[in-house]
Amino acid sequence: MVRQKGFTLIELLVVMAIIATLMTIAVPRYFSSLENSRETTLRQSLSVMREALDQFYGDTGRYPDSIEELVAQRYLRALPLDPMTERTDLWVALPPPDGAPGSVYDVKSGAPGRARDGSLYADW
Repeated sequence: MVRQKGFTLIELLVVMAIIATLMTIAVPRYFSSLENSRETTLRQSLSVMREALDQFYGDTGRYPDSIEELVAQRYLRALPLDPMTERTDLWVALPPPDGAPGSVYDVKSGAPGRARDGSLYADW
C-alpha cells in the first residue's frame, strides 16, 4: 500500500491552534507598545517645538506669528507629524501672556482622546 505524503487534518488543526495561542499573546503586546511609542513620539515632538519657540524668543525678543515661521526661520526643519492624528496641520498654537509680542507662546496637540495615563492629549 502506497502512502501519500502530506499532513493530516489533525496535524493542521494542532498547528493552527498553536499559532492562534501565540497570536493571542503577541498581538495585544504589539498594539500596546505601538500606542506607547506614539505617545512618546508626541511628547518628544512637543518638547522640540517648545524648545524652538524658546530659542526663537531668545534670539528675536518676540514669539513667532505662526508655527510655520519656525520652519521659515530654520528653527525647525519641518513641522513634526502629530503621531495621533498623522497630520502636521492640527497643532494648537497658544498665544503669549499679555504684553508679549508675537502669536505663538506654546504648542499643544490637536489630537482627540486620552493617553494611557488618563490625561488628554490636548493637555500635553
